[in-house]
Amino acid sequence: MTRHVLIVGGGVIGLCTALECAQRGLRVTVVERNASQRDGCSYGNTGMVVPSHFVPLAAPGAVATALKWMWNPASPFYVKPRLSAELAAWALKFWRAASDEHLRRAGPLLCSLALASRAQYEALAGDANDFEFEKRGVLMLCRTAHALHEEATVAENARSLGLHAQVLDPKAAAALEPSMRMDIAGAVHYTDDCNVDPARLMASLERRCAAAGVSFHWQSELRGWHLNGARIRAARLASGEGLLADDFILCAGSWTPALARELGLRLPMQAGKGYSVTLPRPRFVPRGCALLTEARVAVSPMNGTLRFGGTMELAGMDESINPIRVRGIIDAVQRYYPEFGPQDFEGIKPWRGLRPCTPDGVPYVGRTRAKENLVVAAGHAMLGITLGPITGRIAADLLQGIEPKYDLGALSPDRYH
Repeated sequence: MTRHVLIVGGGVIGLCTALECAQRGLRVTVVERNASQRDGCSYGNTGMVVPSHFVPLAAPGAVATALKWMWNPASPFYVKPRLSAELAAWALKFWRAASDEHLRRAGPLLCSLALASRAQYEALAGDANDFEFEKRGVLMLCRTAHALHEEATVAENARSLGLHAQVLDPKAAAALEPSMRMDIAGAVHYTDDCNVDPARLMASLERRCAAAGVSFHWQSELRGWHLNGARIRAARLASGEGLLADDFILCAGSWTPALARELGLRLPMQAGKGYSVTLPRPRFVPRGCALLTEARVAVSPMNGTLRFGGTMELAGMDESINPIRVRGIIDAVQRYYPEFGPQDFEGIKPWRGLRPCTPDGVPYVGRTRAKENLVVAAGHAMLGITLGPITGRIAADLLQGIEPKYDLGALSPDRYH
């Protein structure tokens, strides 16, 4: 009898996992709390596939930077003041992880995973390329000499991992982007990075899943589990329905910790709200993607449009839009690209999404001691698009008893137990 896999969550991680499992002959059901037409974390981001982003969120110097920014509502990182034991515990774990040793351990792993995912995207795009996979590269734009020096150090580490990175002066950077006037001290160019249109990617994955036989339960919120000793027997929906399966994969993004708690699994995680604004008919369009380094704003051309995304706001599960945060992105764009003005953003509706952030900046991917037929695949923060395909492959390998070639100890959902 064909094994039945139930996947909780229909974001990019859930759909990549569903497709991989279905292509291997497994029977797959996806349960998603929203409707098929949705605008969650996987949709409005900048769509970057970035092996260059191998430095985890918890990196050396991150704590000092976070303390400098956290009380300023317009800064790249903001913590909404609130009493929360979970937030305090997460912050302590973040502080402990932000070390050189953690970077040496996590950086090569994240880079290897991203490169593997990039290769999978290239194969998935094929000739049709229905999700706008583009090998554009990324320019890390630096307005100050200090930031350029720091990025040059990261570039040196990137080259040691096999990435192609070149430090550029303003003239060399301008040669790569002749249509964009940039106010910068220099840049680092990563040629291995790519981007996709995330909404088209999600539509493509959904179509491919349906063609492979995946069944979907839309607008079906998971409320708990039916257990049988060390195994999960069924997922319990808000409607009261119980969905039986042989194996369960938890890919619910920022909603994952609450669903895991009933299983005795503690997954420290904070929802890091990000924002984006998309210009449908921009006056200037860069050839490649960019990151406005000091402002932590990503720039991504997509099929004639231009998207700017960024900020990290820890405000719990609040999905409202804070206009001060959006203004921070727009102001930053004008500092780096002086030819953009306020008029370019008039009437543009901002998007927001909750990115699931682990304290050490490394996702939870793997089996857990909590239940023997459970796999967790969540906590990818800003790397959900980047790591979607490889996460799906690892999850499917685990279900089939294939030992992945990656250090699953570093990804273990049990690492904080």
